[in-house]
Amino acid sequence: MTTVEGASTTGMIRAEDIPFARRLSGFVFLMVFDFFYGWSWNTVDLLRPEIRAALDLTLTEASLMYTAQSAGALFGAIIIGQLADRLGRRNVLFCIMVGYSLTLASGAIVTDLAQLLTQRFILGLFLGGVFPVAVGIYTSLFDRRVCGRLAGFYNGTFNGSIVVMGFIVSTFEIGDWRVLLWGGAIVPLLASPLAFLLIPNDRKTIPFGVVGVQPVLAKLPVTELFAPALRKRTLLIALMVGLNFFAYQAFAGWQTTYLQETLGFSPGEAKGLLAWQFTATIIGGFLWGWIADRFGRRVNALGFIGGSIMIVLYLTIGSTLGELRILGLLFGLMLSASVIWGPWIAEMFPAHLRSTAASIFNWGRIISLFSPPITAAVAESFGLAAAMAMAAVSFGLAAVVWRILPETLDRTPVDDGVART
Repeated sequence: MTTVEGASTTGMIRAEDIPFARRLSGFVFLMVFDFFYGWSWNTVDLLRPEIRAALDLTLTEASLMYTAQSAGALFGAIIIGQLADRLGRRNVLFCIMVGYSLTLASGAIVTDLAQLLTQRFILGLFLGGVFPVAVGIYTSLFDRRVCGRLAGFYNGTFNGSIVVMGFIVSTFEIGDWRVLLWGGAIVPLLASPLAFLLIPNDRKTIPFGVVGVQPVLAKLPVTELFAPALRKRTLLIALMVGLNFFAYQAFAGWQTTYLQETLGFSPGEAKGLLAWQFTATIIGGFLWGWIADRFGRRVNALGFIGGSIMIVLYLTIGSTLGELRILGLLFGLMLSASVIWGPWIAEMFPAHLRSTAASIFNWGRIISLFSPPITAAVAESFGLAAAMAMAAVSFGLAAVVWRILPETLDRTPVDDGVART
C-alpha cells in the first residue's frame, strides 16, 4: 500500500470503499469509450485504399494520413494527460468523446490532401488522450493484481472495433466508405454524458491501495517524469513504445494495401482477413493479461519475439486465404502481449501522475512518425513485402527494451509508489 504523508482526506472516498458494481459499471463504460476510439483510430488503415482512391493520392501521400494522426496523438497525449491529472480524468474523458466524435465525422467532407491531413491531426489530438485518461481511471479503481486481466478486456474492445468494421465491410455492400466514419461518430457523441453517471469522480477518490491523497502536482506534471530517479525509465518506455508503433504501422498499416494490390485479394477478402487477425488479438489480450498478472509484466516481451517470427512467415510463405488466416491469427495473438503496458506504465510511477505517465504510450509516436514515409519509400523501391518486413526487426528491438525495464508485480511497496529496479 502506498502512503502519501501530510495530505488531507476530508471529503474523499477510498476506491476500495466504492461498491464493486459502481466501479465495474465505470470500467464497462470505458470499454465502450475504447471501442469507438479504436473505430476512429483504425479508419486510417482500414479505409486507406478507399480514401486514397477518392482523393487520388499516391502511396506516399496516403501514408501521411497516419503521420498526421500520430503527430496529433503525440501532442494530445502530452497535453491531455496532464490536464486529466489536474482537472479530473472523468471531466476530460467527456471532452475527448465529444471531440473525437465530431472530428471523425468531419472526415466525410474532406476534399483534398491538405484538408485530410488537418482533419487527421485534430482527430489525433483527441485520440492521443484516450489511453492515458482511461488507464488513469481504471488503475485507480482496482487492485493492480487484477489490472492485467482488466487490460485484456479493455484492449479487446479496441481490437473488437476492427473486427466489427472488417465484418461489416466483408459481409455487406457498403456503397460509400464515409458511412463507417458517421457510424463511429454518432454513438460516442450520444453516450458521452453518461460518463458523469457511470464513472466515479476521480477528484474525490483516493486510488486503490493508496493511503491519503495525491500531493499537489507541479505546474507541468510532465516535468516530474524527468526527475533524476525517473528520467531513464521514462525515456526507455518511450523508446519501447516507439519501436512498437513503428513496427505496427510498417506491417498492419500496409496490410490491406499489400493483400489487395500485391496478392490480388478483393477488398472484402482483405478486410475479412484483417478482422480474423484482430479477433485473435482479443483472445490474446485475455491470455497475456492473465500471464502478466500471474508471472509478471516483463514476461510478455516473449510475445513480441513471436510476433516478429509470424511477420516473416506471413510475408514469405503466406499466399492463400487459409495460410494467411492462420499466420494472421498467430500474429494477432502475439501482438496483444502489449496489453499490459497501460497498467505497467502506471505502476512504474507515483499514483498522482498516472495519466501523465500513461501518456508516454503516445510519446513513442515520435519514432512512428517516420514509419509511413520510410516504409513508403522502401515499398516503392523494393515492394511492400520488403517494407513490411522492417516490422519484424522493430518488434524484436522493442522486446529487448521491454526486458530492461523494472518488474512491478508483487513488489514491496515504497512510500512514493514507484517500483524500484
